[in-house]
Amino acid sequence: MKIRKSLKRTIKTGFLALIFPIYALYLLLRLVGNPDAVFMSFSQAVSLVPGKTGIYVRAAFYRLACNDTSDEISVGFLTIFSHADTTIEKGVYIGPQCNIGKCIIKKETLLGSGVHILSGKNQHAFDDLEQSIQSQHGTFNKVTIGEDCWIGNGSIVMANIGNKSIIAAGSVIVNDAESVGVFAGNPARLIRKRA
Repeated sequence: MKIRKSLKRTIKTGFLALIFPIYALYLLLRLVGNPDAVFMSFSQAVSLVPGKTGIYVRAAFYRLACNDTSDEISVGFLTIFSHADTTIEKGVYIGPQCNIGKCIIKKETLLGSGVHILSGKNQHAFDDLEQSIQSQHGTFNKVTIGEDCWIGNGSIVMANIGNKSIIAAGSVIVNDAESVGVFAGNPARLIRKRA
């Protein structure tokens, strides 16, 4: 077990070294372009690398590009991040085809396929009927997903989720979800407590 762990650490370090020139290019392009647009472009590019190689490439890139992000994460194929202001802690699994906004995902949390974490629920303003919705600016908020959570396939998260919670597949979290709860529905509501 110790040899396997040591080998895995060596591979991850190798991928960090391998991805560093791409990260340097990313930093250079951020200086001349819109930082979020540049980040999203690189996120889209690394999302296309298939298989185990892709998982290592994404872990290395996000470790370097996102604050306080571990490289001991698994980010699935075609998953994109929209903001560098994101933190992914150790042991997090993010399934394929997810869309990750501004957030903190705490350790040992699992996200199924097709999960969308929005940057809060006020990303778009629409109160001024004299302006198009597209021209009205909303606000981006950083969503926190607690540790040891399970977010089911196809869920949409716009609010915080407490530690050790379960979100049923296809649920829409529009209000903060308390710890150790099981939530389901649209909008999601507490079904029961885990303990």
